[in-house]
Amino acid sequence: MSNKSSEKNFFIKVSDYTRKHPVLFNLFLVILVGFGVWMSLIALDIWTDHGHYKVVPSLRGLTYNQAKQALETSQLSVELSDSVYDTGMPPGTVVEQSPRPNTKVKTNRTVYLTVTAFTPKMVVLPRLTDMSERQARSALEGIGLTNVSVAPIASDYKDLVLGVKYNGLPIQAGTRIPASAKITIEVGIGREDEVNDSTAIDTVDTESVDIP
Repeated sequence: MSNKSSEKNFFIKVSDYTRKHPVLFNLFLVILVGFGVWMSLIALDIWTDHGHYKVVPSLRGLTYNQAKQALETSQLSVELSDSVYDTGMPPGTVVEQSPRPNTKVKTNRTVYLTVTAFTPKMVVLPRLTDMSERQARSALEGIGLTNVSVAPIASDYKDLVLGVKYNGLPIQAGTRIPASAKITIEVGIGREDEVNDSTAIDTVDTESVDIP
């Protein structure tokens, strides 16, 4: 019973003091609220690791494993986001990164990498037979095959593609091959006897003839 009376007397005294000194009481409240805000900001800084950051290193030109090691050393995470085909750079070479080099980030921030493809680009060989050499070359260039050689063979059908070889072996339309592959197209040049006759005629035409 005495405790309740003491508490009641305390609140009565506080209430009387507040009425008599409102300015001091409000000042006390302001100080109390300010202290609470200050403590909240400190706790927020600790929670978000404010003021502590890592600098993203430059990774372009490194292999994926080298870039991964560099990021782990900087306490950053790595994720492979994309790959591109580029025959001018070794497979697995970093060509792009996000965030960019020298960006300030939080510890364990993920850095996304784009690298050159680890495997060569594959294309599907189109149907080339029964078309002219020029048409065949155009079809091959359209899918990225530019390393093409021609093997002339005797045939009734001059300037007509009769077959395609890859690594010395015949291949059919629909076969998947690397875009960097060297292929050979077999092109008809007419029968050997026709070629010889044509050569002989050209030789006669070009010889000088004495007119009596």
